[in-house]
Amino acid sequence: MQQSIGYVSLVVRDYDEALAFFVGTLGFELVEDTHIPEQDKRWVLVAPPGSRETRLVLARASNDEQCSRVGNQTGGRVFLFLHTDDFWRDYERLRIKGVVFRRPPKEEPYGTVAVFEDLYGNLWDLLELRN
Repeated sequence: MQQSIGYVSLVVRDYDEALAFFVGTLGFELVEDTHIPEQDKRWVLVAPPGSRETRLVLARASNDEQCSRVGNQTGGRVFLFLHTDDFWRDYERLRIKGVVFRRPPKEEPYGTVAVFEDLYGNLWDLLELRN
């Protein structure tokens, strides 16, 4: 769990919609947004707050088959961890911004955790690890 999300790619329906959620709502940092119009390609990297060493690659669904799988990444749950050093601050901040938590805060042996869902049906653990 301490490795966080590492380097994960998520298929999204729309880049701008995804950026509004990850950067605007969740507070992720936009690391790179490169657009190559002549190739109709866009490369988007975001990082969780305060964690530039981890990366989330946003890749647009390019056909109807991919669109139907958005939210069911590669046929199963994508395990994603959004680490925080102040759980209750970030939990309240996300709730105020409209994020609905699928599982309320819970004390686990490893720390405090709550589960929320992104626009594409992927589940995230908001997690504060105990020292």
